[in-house]
Amino acid sequence: MPECLMENYKRQPVAFVRGEGCWLWDEAGRRYLDALAGIAVCGLGHAHPQLAQALCEQAQTLVHTSNLYRIPLQEQLAERLCALSGMAQAFFCNSGAEANEAAIKLARRYAHQRGITQPKILVTEGSFHGRTLATLSATGNARVQEGFAPLVEGFVRVPYADLAAAEQAFAQYPEIVAMLVEPITGEGGIVIPPDTYLSGLRALCDRHHALLMLDEIQTGIGRTGHWFAFQRAGIVPDVLSLAKGLGNGLPIGASLVRGPAAGLLTPGTHGTTFGGNPLVCRAALTVLEIMEQGQLCEQAAARGERLRRGLEVRLADVPGIRAIRGRGLMLGIELERPCADLVDQAREQGLLLNVTAERVVRLLPPLIITEAEVDELVARLGDVLQAFTAACKR
Repeated sequence: MPECLMENYKRQPVAFVRGEGCWLWDEAGRRYLDALAGIAVCGLGHAHPQLAQALCEQAQTLVHTSNLYRIPLQEQLAERLCALSGMAQAFFCNSGAEANEAAIKLARRYAHQRGITQPKILVTEGSFHGRTLATLSATGNARVQEGFAPLVEGFVRVPYADLAAAEQAFAQYPEIVAMLVEPITGEGGIVIPPDTYLSGLRALCDRHHALLMLDEIQTGIGRTGHWFAFQRAGIVPDVLSLAKGLGNGLPIGASLVRGPAAGLLTPGTHGTTFGGNPLVCRAALTVLEIMEQGQLCEQAAARGERLRRGLEVRLADVPGIRAIRGRGLMLGIELERPCADLVDQAREQGLLLNVTAERVVRLLPPLIITEAEVDELVARLGDVLQAFTAACKR
């Protein structure tokens, strides 16, 4: 790694120079099947021609003016996202962490308007909400928090997918004004809660006049087979955090609000220089348009089911596989032992993936993946896992 770069990333020994659809090419011309999509970002794959044309047109027209002025494309995007989600207002930023920062500030603003001066936000174990100081404090992973104390106060943590624990926390801490939770944990190992979890949290928050704030940075924008994962549960949150797939690689995040969370931010209470500029809003609008044209939410559900079933068949006789789980094109394969070495082994076989929570192979392929590419992913990953588990037995 060049000495001029900080060493805060453990980069893999490969550099990509070109992409097309679900494939990437390195400097030597070798081709890789991308089952990670830039960590759930490139839902349309790489170098989508319609998106590329829109970006070129916008870059030749207007890139940035700042939020000192009206931005019509931002207004159009807010209207579109609110229509898709059932939310009422949108704030645009540059990343998922910033979207969650906005959610945390919204919760505190909500509390102070109610006269609660020491508010608490309920969060869960195994969660990941970002790496800014506040979102790091909300994150339920001691390893990523190490070395950054003192953390931001005001968070109460309970086990994930445990509705009874959440109810007990509300009873113990009457100053809880909001709950921030992922519908499915991403970095936490693709953990899928019971079907009644989100609806139970919605009822619990309503009962205690608390905001239900959903972190859909990884699950949103079609990843799980719906526009947003909460739609499967038949509920609507008060605050919704989005990023990743919204811009297909352009840096854009969003915090959407409704109900008691609407109208909380007034001029001077929050802002961003770059957030929601014309270029990234044009990108996001084009992403949504392409997804609707191609029915990519429905396709993600179908391709995800094909992938899950294919893996169940291919790995049925492979020892050391504890579970295969997922929703849409967000899948995890849990092994009985740590498997970080699989990342390098898969890359050597022309397959890009990652491992989270030490034992879970995480698959987040582009939503445009074809049936043939799903089958190739199953075959390549099956060979890699079979070789890995066989080596572990020796």
